Amino acid sequence: MDQTDGTTRKPGIRRRSRLLAAAGAATACGGVLAVYAAPVGAAEPAAAATVITVATDGSGDHTSVQDAVDAVPSDNASEVTIEISPGEYREQVIVPEDKPYVTFLGMGAQEDEVTIVEGRNAGDHGTEGSATLVVKGHDFHADNLTFANDFDENSSDTGDQALAGYLDADRILLDDVRLLGDQDTVQVHDGARAYVSDSYIEGTVDFIYGGGTAVFHRCKIYEKRDTGGPITAASTPAEQQYGFLFYQSSIDGATDGTTQLGRPWRQDAQVLYREVEMSAAIATDQPWTDMSDATWENARFLEYQNTGDGAGVNDNRPQLSDDEAAEYTPQAYLAGTDGWNPVG
Repeated sequence: MDQTDGTTRKPGIRRRSRLLAAAGAATACGGVLAVYAAPVGAAEPAAAATVITVATDGSGDHTSVQDAVDAVPSDNASEVTIEISPGEYREQVIVPEDKPYVTFLGMGAQEDEVTIVEGRNAGDHGTEGSATLVVKGHDFHADNLTFANDFDENSSDTGDQALAGYLDADRILLDDVRLLGDQDTVQVHDGARAYVSDSYIEGTVDFIYGGGTAVFHRCKIYEKRDTGGPITAASTPAEQQYGFLFYQSSIDGATDGTTQLGRPWRQDAQVLYREVEMSAAIATDQPWTDMSDATWENARFLEYQNTGDGAGVNDNRPQLSDDEAAEYTPQAYLAGTDGWNPVG
């Protein structure tokens, strides 16, 4: 797979169809949405939703995505859809904790037609401060756009982190998005839950990481560095059963035999690759590696029914049993205490 490719469009994706239908209704009704269908388990907003438009040419309500977010009322209790017209938006965007129920909807035909990009690095701005997208408001959705950090890790002596996304909220939905970066592309922070579907994620080292819970469903994961590196650096707390699940997805890389499935940032890191198509980029004999004092053997690293040239079973590739697999579904990962089920 070419590393610059986005995801393949999948007709009839339920969530995108619903959002587009709602957006069309908003246009006809003066910007007020009459319908909002919350995912199962989400707390429903108290009122009908609002649409805010963004366009670089000044034809929308705002020319900046952050300005549109700033226009959302504090302690927001209703769905707000921010429609983003095609173009490049060079800015950092922060969705604060007191602005839940915000949806970013890219209005292009493909994910790459709407790009939010910055080039901040952790050396200058800290980890969270480096992120192009920072999400702290719960029930955040993003559909049909790209979040990128174009800071070049090779320009820094320390290879600074440079996040495309910092996900620090509950019930986050990312559908048909691209997350592009080098080191540490996306962090799912402790306590966050995220469902990422039909999306494309690329990076160089530890580019999907953190202590939260996330399901990557029908996603394309790409290790773009010629020398390879680990995809994940989970830091799942010991008391938390679930960390990261890659489900019915695919993994590829620039060079055969160089990509690792992950390493443990905390010793109890939990990662499962389930029914994933793995290319020859995977280091088949030893796909897991250590991180500082944390060893992969003592982490909760698992595989189940993977396929492709990079798949395999050996002493270095722990497998779920068929009986255990019933407890490691996308629904089980995301249910929490509220029964959240966004799986489409």
